[in-house]
Amino acid sequence: MQAPLIKTFSYNIHKGFNAGNRQYVLNHMREALHDLSPDLVFLQEVRGYLQPGYHPNWAVEPQFAYLAEAQWPHHAYGKNAVTAAGHHGNAILSKFPILLWENVDISTYELERRGLLHCVLDVPSLDHELHVICLHLNLFQRGRLKQIEKLCDRIETVVPPKAPLIIAGDFNDWQRQITSILAQRLQVQEAHQARHGRHARSFPAWMPVLSLDRIYFRGFRVENSAPLTGQPWHRLSDHVPLYSELLCLPFAAS
Repeated sequence: MQAPLIKTFSYNIHKGFNAGNRQYVLNHMREALHDLSPDLVFLQEVRGYLQPGYHPNWAVEPQFAYLAEAQWPHHAYGKNAVTAAGHHGNAILSKFPILLWENVDISTYELERRGLLHCVLDVPSLDHELHVICLHLNLFQRGRLKQIEKLCDRIETVVPPKAPLIIAGDFNDWQRQITSILAQRLQVQEAHQARHGRHARSFPAWMPVLSLDRIYFRGFRVENSAPLTGQPWHRLSDHVPLYSELLCLPFAAS
């Protein structure tokens, strides 16, 4: 059986607002995302709940459900930051069934509540279940490195060595220290770096200079990887999304 090509998308949606926080653009994000139609969507800064009346254009359902609509029937949400207005966190939208999921608290500072959303997926034609993780790391380096240690411990403990793995999100790693740590501990590669020899620039959206967003993988080969810097993405969130096409390697495919 032919190995599957998994289209993967990671995006910090800035709670549905554009970069200047002046316009609520979640409907435009949904249109663009549905046009692209990836298999897996990793979202950061996504609202799970907002107090009624907080914003006139706020969709009644959670943002991740609004974005998923009919295209991604399977989704999971990890609540991390709770405020008077509501709460937000990470989400994974999937065209493949989610067998189980867990949101793990990896916060290191009280004012920066962070989580690691871990899902196990049933993908047709794979001998092993696919493990996927979505996260958004601290702004401060010391906290980020502690969170990477927790991520590595989690994967080494619960993810089988031969299981295919995708880790995506906003790593806030403008100093580019994390990739070498993950490669050594987990034997993962970063998709854009593996394809182009460098990390993708994804922030700020109007003129990306910082490489904050990443898609790491194990058990795949990169067929395509790019930041989506053109229309309409550059005028939506303060980040541009990353898109990668990952072909499963023979050891993970039937």
